[in-house]
Amino acid sequence: MSSEPTTGGHPPLVVVSGPSGVGKSTVVAEVLRRCPHVWLSVSATTRAPRAGETEGVEYFFTTPEEFAALVDGDGLLEWAEFAGNRYGTPRSAVEKRRAAGQPVLLEIEVQGARQVRKAVPDATLIFLAPPSEAVLRARLAGRGTEDPEAIRARLAAAEEELAAAGEFDYVLVNADVGECAAALVECAGLGGPSSG
Repeated sequence: MSSEPTTGGHPPLVVVSGPSGVGKSTVVAEVLRRCPHVWLSVSATTRAPRAGETEGVEYFFTTPEEFAALVDGDGLLEWAEFAGNRYGTPRSAVEKRRAAGQPVLLEIEVQGARQVRKAVPDATLIFLAPPSEAVLRARLAGRGTEDPEAIRARLAAAEEELAAAGEFDYVLVNADVGECAAALVECAGLGGPSSG
C-alpha cells in the first residue's frame, strides 16, 4: 500500500469502489461537499432514463449502437454490463478535466476499477468496506427496494467484491460517513483551497 497518491504530474484520478450497500454514493456526496473543485465523472449507459433523470447529469444516455462504437473506438476507460444494460466511463471527458487541472472521481464497480487500473496506472483506487457483513446485510434490507432473493444475490456478489479489496491502494471502512469521507480526501490527495 502506498502512502502517497501517485499522479504523474496530473490532478488525481480517484476510483471509489466497493460492494453494493456499502454507502459509496453517500461517501462520494460528502467528499464532493467538502471538495467542490473535484469533478464526479458521469457514466454513459444504454438503459432508458428514469423519471427525473437528466442527460449529462445522472448519465449520458446512449443507444446500444452508440455504446458499441465507444467500446470499439477505445472511447471508454471502463465498461460493464448489468441487468441487460451497459454502463461505462467516457475517456475523453475524464482526460479533458484532468488536462484542465481538475481532480476526477469515479464511483464504479470492482470490475471497472480493474479496467481503470490498466488504462490509467496513476489512478488511485479506494475500496470502501462495510464495518461487518451484518451491517451490509442491514443496509441492503433497509433500502426496501429489493426482494429477499435480490438481497441474497447482492450479498453473494459482495463477498466476491470484498475478496478483491487487496487489489486497491487503500481500504476504508465506512462506519461513519464523515470520517470515511475525510480519510478518502486525505489518502487520495483531493484536499485543496476549497476543501473544508
